[in-house]
Amino acid sequence: MDRLQAMQLFVRIVELGSFTRAADQLGMSRASATALVKQLENHLGVRLLQRTTRQVSPTLDGRSYHRHCQTILAEIEEAESALSQTASHPRGRLKIDLPPSLGRLVVIPALPDFYARYPEITLEIGIGDRMIDLVREGVDCVVRIGELHDSTLVARSLPPQLQLTCASPGYLARHGVPDNPEALDGHWCVDYLSATSGRVLPLEFTVDGCLRPLTLPARLAVNNGESYVAACEAGLGLVQVPHYHVARQLAAGSLVEVLPRHRPPPLPMTVLYPHHRHLTPRLRVFIDWLVALFRAEPAASSS
Repeated sequence: MDRLQAMQLFVRIVELGSFTRAADQLGMSRASATALVKQLENHLGVRLLQRTTRQVSPTLDGRSYHRHCQTILAEIEEAESALSQTASHPRGRLKIDLPPSLGRLVVIPALPDFYARYPEITLEIGIGDRMIDLVREGVDCVVRIGELHDSTLVARSLPPQLQLTCASPGYLARHGVPDNPEALDGHWCVDYLSATSGRVLPLEFTVDGCLRPLTLPARLAVNNGESYVAACEAGLGLVQVPHYHVARQLAAGSLVEVLPRHRPPPLPMTVLYPHHRHLTPRLRVFIDWLVALFRAEPAASSS
């Protein structure tokens, strides 16, 4: 019995709650996985897993052994990384998850630079706004936009991103260019629905150093960033978005920033990873690269 392989398999079964999924992730058959766990239980002289028709879960002994296995496997990876890699030559696979607009507009276009620096790292990128279980889905890290609420994950802040209020030239020709939030009477906005709560997010303006939320009438509500910007380009109202989401439109003149002296607060961003995933060299350099990438975006304090 390969005890290291058996420990790796056991940890994945506990995390995924499935023999089949764990076996698939480790490139073995379910029959081989079942036989290996049985050998491990015989070797230890205890039952590690209890199986039902619907799920697999650890026994009391299994939970204790799982914690020890996590520590041992993390220390082995850290030791091997220290011996076989330098900070400038990390290698291996990273599975990450990104919000759609951030991935499409900022991270993916910049990947040639990342690969030029770290050619031996392979990335698997998931794009979506849904909340994922990093441990169960085997994800190394995720980037999340907005305030962080009660996360049990390790969090590292990324540089906050500049936010703007925008409108199309045609819209401004019809409704006028406001010079302060009080001048927004008679204006319209495009409502944005929160992906988590489904509620409309109000517009926000900074006035004399204080944050002032403002609700304007809207004919349209959307729950997708690309649709939000497209509605603004179509002249349906004001929107508030991070700069990276409208940089191309601003350069092309299809959108115009309004109320630049009253911008919304900077948009916080965070990269998250599980507690038991030690910062391997490949994860460390990827996170450091993200920090540098977002730092290169227009500063949140720009005016």
